[in-house]
Amino acid sequence: MATQTETIQVTGIRCEKCVMRLAGTLQGTDGLEYANANLMGQVTLSWDDEKTSRDALLGKLALGGFREL
Repeated sequence: MATQTETIQVTGIRCEKCVMRLAGTLQGTDGLEYANANLMGQVTLSWDDEKTSRDALLGKLALGGFREL
């Protein structure tokens, strides 16, 4: 297992409710080990790269209305 960690900047976060919506978007994602977002749009993700990928996580975020800057 190789864990990857990255902090990315996303659009779509304007309030605490947006942060909760982002959490709901990622909930249950296989291979995602940690996710944290702040009101400035910074999202830190840690994932097992044998189970998921950066692109797959960004795809899930996009489905929830969050796009990488």
